[in-house]
Amino acid sequence: MKCAYHPDVETSLSCGKCGQPICPKCMVQTPVGARCPDCAKLAKLPTYRLSAKHYLIASGTALGMALAGGIVWGLLSAFLPFIFVNLLIAGGVGYAIGEVVGRSVNRKRGKWLALTGAIAIPISYLASIPINMLFRYDAAFHPLDILALAIGIFVAVIRLR
Repeated sequence: MKCAYHPDVETSLSCGKCGQPICPKCMVQTPVGARCPDCAKLAKLPTYRLSAKHYLIASGTALGMALAGGIVWGLLSAFLPFIFVNLLIAGGVGYAIGEVVGRSVNRKRGKWLALTGAIAIPISYLASIPINMLFRYDAAFHPLDILALAIGIFVAVIRLR
């Protein structure tokens, strides 16, 4: 017999459902036996199936949370002027953004959703700068802010990946 998907390959395997000859390269092992790709109907898990509507909801939610998180970030860093507190605030904002965006799209996950959350963290940081400058005159960029951004992005991506 010749494989239905690879006509140059001889095989003795056949699909357990339709009986079509298949080679080991195109065989899909399922709990009920070997199947051809058509009968196996490989599909993504529903958790990872996102539509354009989900991305629009996630983008809007991420932007809203980034602005709200930026206000909180700016206020906390203005009134808690410790160098390392920015690292904790960034992690908290990243967690909040990841959690709220995930809930807004019914706990769906995916790499593009994680990217949406990752982009929201720098927006949140940029939104925190004017708030911080309202209350502190010495609010300057600190090298640890890059680490804080990395922590925030990491936490948001982990929540949405």
